[in-house]
Amino acid sequence: MTKPQNIENCMHRSPITINAERNIGEAVALILEYKLTGLTVVDSKGDVVGVISEIDCLKAILTAIYNNGEPDSGLVSDYMTANPNICHPSDGIVEVAESMLQTKQRRRPVISDGKLVGQVSSGNVLWALMEFARHKTQGH
Repeated sequence: MTKPQNIENCMHRSPITINAERNIGEAVALILEYKLTGLTVVDSKGDVVGVISEIDCLKAILTAIYNNGEPDSGLVSDYMTANPNICHPSDGIVEVAESMLQTKQRRRPVISDGKLVGQVSSGNVLWALMEFARHKTQGH
């Protein structure tokens, strides 16, 4: 049986990132502007240090409102998931999908030779698996 392709075939190659020391409001603005579910968080050298999701941002804004603070007063590093699960371009789509289900993390930075080369989301993986299933049933 032919297996689905690798992550390299469905990842976003130039993911939008945000620095960990940026204001949470900037993360919210990027997520809303680009209609994303989250961002890869990098340090000043461009190394991946975390991911921040819509839910993380929602928590940050609600916390600020409940504490009568400014809604964008915290830092990305205060709300991100540090040391996220990563994957590599050669990783199999099925294995990454299974890992996403186990960890309930919907996005993965894609790392090659220690550098960020892309990001893959559960939506990317779902699309790739559906394409594989369609081609398989059509006898391709």
